[in-house]
Amino acid sequence: MKSDGEQRAGLLYGIGAYGMWGLVPLFWPLLKPSGAMEILAHRMVWSLAFVGIALLVLKRWGWVRELLRQPRKLGLIAVAATVITVNWGVYIWAVNSGHVVEASLGYFINPLVTIAMGVLLLKERLRPMQWAAVGTGFAAVLVLAIGYGQPPWISLTLAFSFATYGLVKKKVNIGGLESLAAETAIQFLPALGFLLWLGADGSATFGAHGAGHAALLAATGVVTAVPLVCFGAAAIRVPLSTLGLLQYLAPVFQFLLGVAYFHESMPPERWAGFALVWLALTCLTWDALRTARRTKAEAEAEAQRLAARPEARQAGPQSADELKTSPSGV
Repeated sequence: MKSDGEQRAGLLYGIGAYGMWGLVPLFWPLLKPSGAMEILAHRMVWSLAFVGIALLVLKRWGWVRELLRQPRKLGLIAVAATVITVNWGVYIWAVNSGHVVEASLGYFINPLVTIAMGVLLLKERLRPMQWAAVGTGFAAVLVLAIGYGQPPWISLTLAFSFATYGLVKKKVNIGGLESLAAETAIQFLPALGFLLWLGADGSATFGAHGAGHAALLAATGVVTAVPLVCFGAAAIRVPLSTLGLLQYLAPVFQFLLGVAYFHESMPPERWAGFALVWLALTCLTWDALRTARRTKAEAEAEAQRLAARPEARQAGPQSADELKTSPSGV
């Protein structure tokens, strides 16, 4: 088990990661007059530079040779790079076009989309409360579609692209920093080519608006990588259920920024749609916490039952402790 100090540190890392992701809408407008595509290309190029330096400092290059020997994993990473490119591009465009609230909705409904994909693609079975959450989320999208006069395409694109990204990452199963390095390596040449084309065309903004603007474009790599590093540090220190709760910090901050800072309109039908989404997430969170408590209680009861056997008593108290802290008891 992790010590209290490690868990507190993990909690702070998690709050830091999701807090930064939640406040990032304040950053993208600073990059104007750069367009969303140019910002996206800079994000790809500078992210690889930043991650490459981090891996060089940490001396973590052994995974590259192993990855190159696995064409299937390389293909999955290419898919991950493609869908996260769509996610990043749509998000940057949405923020700089005055759709911060709609972008936040995408990350609110992302857990529901992830569950739906688990049912449709992985044939997972849902508990009744999960079905209720998915149904409520679907009703929310209908209400919002009526309110907008069309489906909330920005939200749906962000939710489905990020859910697909998560599904692919689960299958790839490599570290966060290494995964980002591999993905941005795939993105690098197309992004660099696009930036060189903009420069040759005379429409590039890098360097044309002073050193401060150029530095901000270069900082997109830091803005991308630092929250991911914090997330990785949190993931190994706190339970998955805690991370599941922390993930709502990002869209909450984004929503509050959209309403209070960017002053985006919130007509009654939009409030109704968001209320349904929040209800669905409440059901989902309550069910996850209840299931985690029940699983933990059953594991502890099983450990005590095994410890009460004659052979377990002969093995001594250390074996009982090992049973309680084994992966099957998490």
